[in-house]
Amino acid sequence: MPEWAMPFSWRHSVRVQTEGDGHVTEDSCGFAAASAWVIDGATSLLPELDLPGASNPSWYARTMDLLLAESASAPALPETDSEAGSVLAEALRRVDRVAEERAGAERTRFPSAVLALAQLTAGGVEVLVLADCHAAVELEDGSVVHVTSEPADLRVHREHPADPDQARELLRRDRELRNTPGRLWVARREPEAVEHAHLVRLPAPRRVVLASDGAWRAVDLGLVDSPCSFLRAASTPVGAQQLLLELRERQAAAGEKADDATILTVVPGA
Repeated sequence: MPEWAMPFSWRHSVRVQTEGDGHVTEDSCGFAAASAWVIDGATSLLPELDLPGASNPSWYARTMDLLLAESASAPALPETDSEAGSVLAEALRRVDRVAEERAGAERTRFPSAVLALAQLTAGGVEVLVLADCHAAVELEDGSVVHVTSEPADLRVHREHPADPDQARELLRRDRELRNTPGRLWVARREPEAVEHAHLVRLPAPRRVVLASDGAWRAVDLGLVDSPCSFLRAASTPVGAQQLLLELRERQAAAGEKADDATILTVVPGA
């Protein structure tokens, strides 16, 4: 039996979500077989397509959630350089088939998302990240490894546009150029995005916490002082819920716009 088909699985521990100020949840998360994931739909800056959801990012996050579950449970997948990559590439191929039915050849305006995927393997765990979702992995020796990649709008923020209209135009142009050579790659409908993802291979984990950037804001704002502290807080339902409650209170007091926040904690099962 190929390594990518080995019968490992995750066991659910904690799942906590809160919607942001947009009042439409555009995050999703789940697990199936040896795969677990958090998906953060990218805010629409281009004209939306006619897709059956509260928003295009919301539709995409839920569709990708379903197709990742199907891919993770598939009896056989084409092999790539990583098992996590095989699962994500298959999910993106399935998204592309759905996209063809609903949007034809349209790619630039098709919704997208950033995500983190944790895949149990015979050697331990692979963590694959597109853009700025986060993973905190507790290993058997008690150490914690933080895995993330490029913040989604970093290239625009580096230019420090002073005018709000200019900033929005730069963000819009950045979205148009995603998933093209030399630009940021995200989950959309192109399986080749897997080749541009950040991949880390680690030994056997004790637990894994996956989080959208909206939840990881708790670290940025100092509510917890490290990925290790974030993992500890997210290891119980009460702790994770309290962390997100404190985050919302801090953001409200500072007048900060709140993003959707999602935490999924999983532990290896039988």
